[in-house]
Amino acid sequence: MKGQGLTMFAPMDGDGLQATMPAMTSSPSSQGGARPQAQPRSSYRAFHPITTRWSDNDVYGHVNNVIYYSWFDTAVNAHLIEQGVLDFQGGDTIGLVVETQCNYFASLAYPQKVEAGIRVARLGGSSVRYEVGIFAEGSDSTAAAGHFVHVYVDAATRRPKPLPPALRAVLEALVVS
Repeated sequence: MKGQGLTMFAPMDGDGLQATMPAMTSSPSSQGGARPQAQPRSSYRAFHPITTRWSDNDVYGHVNNVIYYSWFDTAVNAHLIEQGVLDFQGGDTIGLVVETQCNYFASLAYPQKVEAGIRVARLGGSSVRYEVGIFAEGSDSTAAAGHFVHVYVDAATRRPKPLPPALRAVLEALVVS
C-alpha cells in the first residue's frame, strides 16, 4: 500500500524499554519519483579510507550489499573517534542507529581500494542524519550512497539526550545545505 509504513519496536536495554523507530516507506523511485543519482566527491566534507576484504565479495563477484552498511558505520565512527568526540568504551553518550538506507550505482569488488565520504544532512537536538558516499579510489562519483540516523542517548538509561557541545561542533563542520 503506497504511503503506508511499518512501525517497529526494538528493545533498548535489559529493563525492556523500547523505542519506536520511524515508519519505513518505499523509496522515491518505487513511488514514481526521481531516481536516486550518484553523487560527486565534492558534495562530501570528510573522507575515510576503507580496505576491502576477500570475504566482502559475494557469489556474484562483487561486494555484498550488507557490507556497505558496515562501511557507513565505520567511516562515521572513525571520524568521530579521530576528532576526539566518541568514546564508545567509557563515554556517557552513545549513538543508536534508528534508520538506514542505501542506493547502488556501480559494483565494487575485492581488492579495490575504497573511500567513504561523509556529510551531515540534518542536525537535531539529539539526532543526526549522516549521509555517506562510497567511492572507488580515484573516482569522482559514488558507487553507492546512503544515510543513517543516529539518536544520541544516555549510555546507562538509553534515553535521548542533547548532543554534547564538542560533538555538535564536529558535526556542524560536516553539515551541507
